[in-house]
Amino acid sequence: MTIDTRYGFIARYALQAQARAINQLAERVDENFEKAVDMILTCKGRVIVSGMGKSGIIGKKMAATFASTGTPSFFMHPAEAFHGDLGIITGFDVVILLSYSGETEEVIRLIPSLQSFGNQIITIAGNEHSTLAKNSDVFLNVEVEREVCPNNLAPTTSTLATMAMGDALAVALIQAKGFQPMDFARFHPGGSLGRKLLTRVKDVMHKEVPTVDVTASLRECLMAMTIGRIGLVVVMQENELQGIITDGDIRRGLMNEEGLVTKCAKDLMSTTPYCIDETRLVADAEEIMRERKIKALLVKDKIDNLAGVVEIFN
Repeated sequence: MTIDTRYGFIARYALQAQARAINQLAERVDENFEKAVDMILTCKGRVIVSGMGKSGIIGKKMAATFASTGTPSFFMHPAEAFHGDLGIITGFDVVILLSYSGETEEVIRLIPSLQSFGNQIITIAGNEHSTLAKNSDVFLNVEVEREVCPNNLAPTTSTLATMAMGDALAVALIQAKGFQPMDFARFHPGGSLGRKLLTRVKDVMHKEVPTVDVTASLRECLMAMTIGRIGLVVVMQENELQGIITDGDIRRGLMNEEGLVTKCAKDLMSTTPYCIDETRLVADAEEIMRERKIKALLVKDKIDNLAGVVEIFN
C-alpha cells in the first residue's frame, strides 16, 4: 500500500511526468530514426559521441552501451577535441552530437572540422531549428514540454529523453545485427553474465562427489552427505550410477515414513537424477535447475561416467 507523504507525492509526480515525456517521445519517432540506424549500420569506422555538461555524461553512457552491444564507439569531450583529440577521428566515423538546446558553443565548434573530415553527423537535440539541427545529416528530436525541475531549469526530463533515445538506437542496432547473449558475454567476460555464458560446467563443478553403495544404511548416507558438504550423496553399484539422495529427500522421508531409519540407500534414492554433460555451459545448467526446481545437477563426462556435481549459482 502506498503511503501518501509530501515527498512521496513529489516523487510520483516527477516519475509520472517523465513517463509521459518518454511516451510523447515515442510518438515522434519517424524516418529520421531509421536513417540514423542505417547510417550507423553502414558505418565503416566507429561511432563517436560528443556532448558537454549533462549531455556529456549521457554521451558517455550512450557510447558505453553501443560499445558493449557490438557497435564500436567511444566518447569525445568537445572541449578536449580542440586540443588534439580531433586526431582520433577518421572520415569513416559517424559522429553523434548531443545538446538539448542545439546551441552549445563547444559542440557547435566541432561542426566545421567534422564537415571537413567528411563525417556524417547525427544530432540529438530538443530544438529542430537550432544550429546543430541545421548542420547535421540526421536530426533526432527529443524536445520535452518542460523539465520536471520545479524551476524548469535543471536538466532532468530532457536528459532522460536524450538517454532514452540513445538506448532506443542501441536496441535497434542490437536487433539489426542479431546481437546475441553470447556476443554480449564476450564483451563482459569479467561480469556474472560473462562467466555464466562463457564458462563450462566442468570448470565449476565439484569433482569430489560423495558416493555410497546401494546397500548403505541411512546413517552411512548421512555421514557421506555430511563429509561431502553439498547436500546430497550419489548412489552407485559396481561403478554404475543408480540414483541420488538429497538432504531434502531424507527430511521429507523422516516426516512421512516412520520406518525410514531401517531402510538402505536403494530404498531412499531417486532413480532418475537429472544430469548434464561436462562440456555444456553454466547457463544451460542454471536453466535446467530453474525449470526442474532443483539445486544441483550430476555431471557426466564424454564417456557417460560420473564426473562431478554442479550447484545452482545465485
